[in-house]
Amino acid sequence: MWRDHLTEIIVFAVLFLLVSGMGFVAARWRAPNDMAHLDEWGLGGRSFGGWITWFLVGGDLYTAYTFVAVPALLFGAGAAGFFAVPYTIIIYPLVFLVLVRLWSVSHRHGFVTPADFVRKRFDSPTLALIIAITGIVATMPYIALQLVGIEAVLKTMGVTGESTIARHLPIIIAFAILAAYTYQSGLRAPALIAFVKDTLIYIVILVAIVYLPYKLGGWGSIFDAADAKFDKSPSPNDGILLNANNQLQYVTLALGSALALFLYPHSITGVLASRSRDVIKRNMSALPAYSLLLGLIALLGYAAIAAGVTPLPGSTEGTVDNNTVVPLLFEQQFPSWFAGVAFAAIGIGALVPAAIMSIAAANLFTRNIYKEYLNKDASAAQEANVSKITSLVVKVGAVACIVFLDPQFSIDLQLIGGVIILQTLPAVALGLYTRWFHRGALIAGWAAGMGLGMWMLYQIPNPATKRLHFGGSAFPLEKFGFDGSTKTIYVGLVAVAVNLLVAVLLTLVLRAAKVTEGVDGTERDDYFADEGDPRLVPSPREEAEMAAADPAEPAPKV
Repeated sequence: MWRDHLTEIIVFAVLFLLVSGMGFVAARWRAPNDMAHLDEWGLGGRSFGGWITWFLVGGDLYTAYTFVAVPALLFGAGAAGFFAVPYTIIIYPLVFLVLVRLWSVSHRHGFVTPADFVRKRFDSPTLALIIAITGIVATMPYIALQLVGIEAVLKTMGVTGESTIARHLPIIIAFAILAAYTYQSGLRAPALIAFVKDTLIYIVILVAIVYLPYKLGGWGSIFDAADAKFDKSPSPNDGILLNANNQLQYVTLALGSALALFLYPHSITGVLASRSRDVIKRNMSALPAYSLLLGLIALLGYAAIAAGVTPLPGSTEGTVDNNTVVPLLFEQQFPSWFAGVAFAAIGIGALVPAAIMSIAAANLFTRNIYKEYLNKDASAAQEANVSKITSLVVKVGAVACIVFLDPQFSIDLQLIGGVIILQTLPAVALGLYTRWFHRGALIAGWAAGMGLGMWMLYQIPNPATKRLHFGGSAFPLEKFGFDGSTKTIYVGLVAVAVNLLVAVLLTLVLRAAKVTEGVDGTERDDYFADEGDPRLVPSPREEAEMAAADPAEPAPKV
């Protein structure tokens, strides 16, 4: 009952309301003269410095779901759950140079989304539309997944009800508040709240990583308890070490997840909001600090085993909800007030990425669907207004996913989302370095990769939920004709490899057939432009400053 968790609920509610108030105040933080512009509402004026960007991007990538799901995976399967640690380490060297090129060309031409870049680079509205729709579809389950983290906390605190609406009412209220301050403050809201969210998470994890081993007999005892549990597991893939069966899945999942991470629209939104290339470079060097934190978070799964935590029942009869192991661990091992702080860190950790994701999805719809096909002459104010409304619709859709779908299905959908977003890699990531690919070949490659990926995902069951299809992203090699093999491989990596192969071969064919390729709207120097470069499209703030400095001469337009 919730009355047994009154202290936790009060602490959680106070901190939650505090950051909600900060979300509304954020509209006045670094306030522009006019918020009715997509650069201001959707990208924070493109003016965030090193610290703000570090907290914003970190808060965007390391979410509430990370806090509960990574330890839950270690709790349930062991070492395979550590895949999240190496992939968040190798990604930063991979994208170090890619993202600065994207920043430069985007600021040079005023791009707000990756689809804007693809439209200009390959002179193809169709390809841009595909990239935009892919980004929106991949982002939606990711937003819904943030609610899974909040739901695990609420379930642990006993805040549940009998009916579907009563059970989800706290989540509906939380997202209504989120929708209100995001509508008013735009990207400034999650940027400001990220300071509080990440500070809370760092405090909670650093305390836990010292206190829990002390209470549970040291790390040796914790690993021994985990090893003893997995020795009794019926699955040959479970254990505190990898084995021959799961090494291929581990490597391909880590690499595929790394390649997908900064293709998500919300990741790119945080990058484009920064004010210079140097800010991005410093952040790509400093963000691995979050990966250290992630490694410590992951170990909470083993600590929960040593503490004897039993997960709460799942939504499907006969199943358990492993996502509750971390909230239960804090509830059982810490004083109520500190457990409340930990729960608030998870809850607030859901709001920051959910806000950024909804803004990113709204920007894609506004720039690449609404303006491209519905209102080509839309003003800056109309764009901002449409994006605000779309962000509300996206949040409503995310809440609907949680209310009407099995939460476990949302988790599987997120895994599917990684496979989907990877299919934009040739056009977006490789397109930043080469115009060699033919636009028609990129469309065909996307279709081939997406088709194969969906077919492979359809073949994967989920025994835990008794679902026969779309039950994960680990594809058995046996289905590719490797008889007797028990190994699996990450679907996304196979699909994007086929995508690239088709794009390369068809580019050669189309070029030999002399099919028109369109005109590249970018130049080589666009990819190296930096802060202060006169070729950059001025932001609304810069336009206002230039107009104030010389009222007689309008701000230059590039």
